[in-house]
Order: sequence, then structure tokens, then C-alpha cells
Amino acid sequence: MSRAPVDAKDNRVQILSMNENIPEVRHNASASRYECAMPGVAALAVAEYALDSGAGEARMILTHTFVPPEMRGKGVAEALVRAALADARSQGRRVVPECSYVAKFIERHAAEYGDLLV
Repeated sequence: MSRAPVDAKDNRVQILSMNENIPEVRHNASASRYECAMPGVAALAVAEYALDSGAGEARMILTHTFVPPEMRGKGVAEALVRAALADARSQGRRVVPECSYVAKFIERHAAEYGDLLV
């Protein structure tokens, strides 16, 4: 999977995935989260974050990831996290993985994302 390009004019992040069944991940900056919706599922899958510039370092604190039961096992959480990490990288932010899923994801993909950790 390659890095996700950001389209600044509509605030969307396109995920390039080998799984064609994963819909687009959208960055909802006003709610400080990345969202993914699937037809027929009322709830959104989300990866929530907070931005911080403490100690002179721009950081993205990934606080929570939630995927509704109907969407689990389809790579949605991975798509959400990859979008968030791609944005953090493109904005020059370091990452604080407070969410256990995000921490484990970065640990499993340390070669790709380990450099983002604070």
C-alpha cells in the first residue's frame, strides 16, 4: 500500500488499497477525525486525534479508533490509520499513539512509520 495523497481543496484523503471493498477515508478536520462509511451501515468508522505543538514540536496525538462490528475484518481500521499517518508525515508532525490499535499498528509497520514516533 502506498502513501495516501491529500486533496486539500475538499479535505479528502484517498487510500490506495489492494482491497477494492474499502471505501474512501475522509478527513473531517472540524471534528478532528478520519471517517469511513459503508453503505448499509449507520455508524461511521473513525480514527480520532488531537493536534499539539507543545515543546516546539508539531504532534498528532491519535487518541481513539472505532470500527462498527459490521465493518470489522475488512481493513477499515488499517485504512483509517494509514490516512492519519500519511497526513502527519505530509504536515511534518510527529505521532503520539495513545490508541492501542495505532500503537500496535506502528509497531508492526515500524520500517514504514517508526520515524513518526515522538
